[in-house]
Amino acid sequence: MLLRHTPKEIKQRKALTINPAKTCQPIGAMYAALGIHSCLPHSHGSQGCCAYHRSTLTRHYKEPVMAATSSFTEGASVFGGQANLVQAIDNIFTIYEPEVIAVHTTCLSETIGDDIPQIARKAEAEGKIPRGKYVIHVNTPSYVGTHVTGFSGMTKAMVDYFSKSNGKKLDQFNIIPGYVEPSDMEEIKRIAEVMGVRTVMFPDTSRVLNRPQTGKYDMFPKGGATVQALMSTGDSLATIALGRMASGAAARALDTKCKVPCEILDLPIGFKATDRFVDTLRKTAGINVPDSLSEERGQLMDIVTDMHQYFYGTKVALAGDPDQLISLTEFLVSIDMWPIHIVTGTVSKDFATRIREITKGVPHQVNVSTPGDMFLLHQWIKNDPVDLLIGNTYMKYIARDEDIPLVRFGFPILDRIGHSYFPTLGYRGGMRLLEKILDATLDRKDRDSPEESFELVM
Repeated sequence: MLLRHTPKEIKQRKALTINPAKTCQPIGAMYAALGIHSCLPHSHGSQGCCAYHRSTLTRHYKEPVMAATSSFTEGASVFGGQANLVQAIDNIFTIYEPEVIAVHTTCLSETIGDDIPQIARKAEAEGKIPRGKYVIHVNTPSYVGTHVTGFSGMTKAMVDYFSKSNGKKLDQFNIIPGYVEPSDMEEIKRIAEVMGVRTVMFPDTSRVLNRPQTGKYDMFPKGGATVQALMSTGDSLATIALGRMASGAAARALDTKCKVPCEILDLPIGFKATDRFVDTLRKTAGINVPDSLSEERGQLMDIVTDMHQYFYGTKVALAGDPDQLISLTEFLVSIDMWPIHIVTGTVSKDFATRIREITKGVPHQVNVSTPGDMFLLHQWIKNDPVDLLIGNTYMKYIARDEDIPLVRFGFPILDRIGHSYFPTLGYRGGMRLLEKILDATLDRKDRDSPEESFELVM
């Protein structure tokens, strides 16, 4: 349904969210679990919940997302899901033979109060968990948090269950990539490899949700962080966490548990955030930045120099996750674009403060809301129109109603492909992001130009 009846008059809403700029916790937990090699995510709740989580990820990545469920019936809903989960663990290890079952809870199992660690111990005592196999868990009720907090919780669970220290440091660094695309995880690893830094990335969905088509189906692709690699993270020299909301909890837990010092950075989108990431790698590893990375940065700068006339003064409305929006806003401001309406559905206590610091030089009133929804964003746009929208697929309705170009960015993107194969992080990712912004901007310019201004070369 299009949003043509969205009123221009803004009224205070405390108990009603309309068109939320988020999805639920289990989706993020399931996505993180897919970043463990030979892991089967397990939804402890009804079949309907699991089907929704799987379908959302499948539609975004255009890949078959496998997950199991405890398949609650009326009996489990009343008396608890212990018997269902014990039976599920036995069936999964017997039939599918994963190395890890990653359990996340749902609204129903959380409301009942199922104790997942106790149920796992019962399954182990009954011989349902084979030697050398693992069951991990995270509590993810959908009535609180978002996909970002679900991802954060499952990533922290990897530390809680697997990370250990043998007291002998390894020549490697941990990287927690944040809630980003598989392509972005590949780009982060590539930058580290170019710099000669050995890393353990977790979770790692590259070559899992962007795997090549071979004509053969593998339930457990080659990608993902192995259990052995996860266990070794406690002996790494340091941890670099990208994205404070999605990665900070796991980095701090690893520091507390295994005394691995951590640096928590913004996602490396654009110049400044990527510079900070590269410089942190340089300082932490005690190395120099190779010329190839400096050349990539120079190419990104060249695009901005050549096309600055189309960036300058462009008013933008953004919706998405806090970690992404902070770095994206910083990037846009650095090239003289004006992000003026910004909403996230994830509660973040520092988000509004960070955004206002970044946009303090923007010569226009800036609206920020956390948590906010796309209904509010639409109302802001009606009162103060923008030139460009950046956000997920659900923003296409606002784009159509208000006749504004849309650059798809974030999660979920259900109606386009490419995001899982082409990064928007790092200097190379910044080039692609600018290409998408320019394409949207110049396509609109061509559409609206009169004959005498319909130019062959911009």
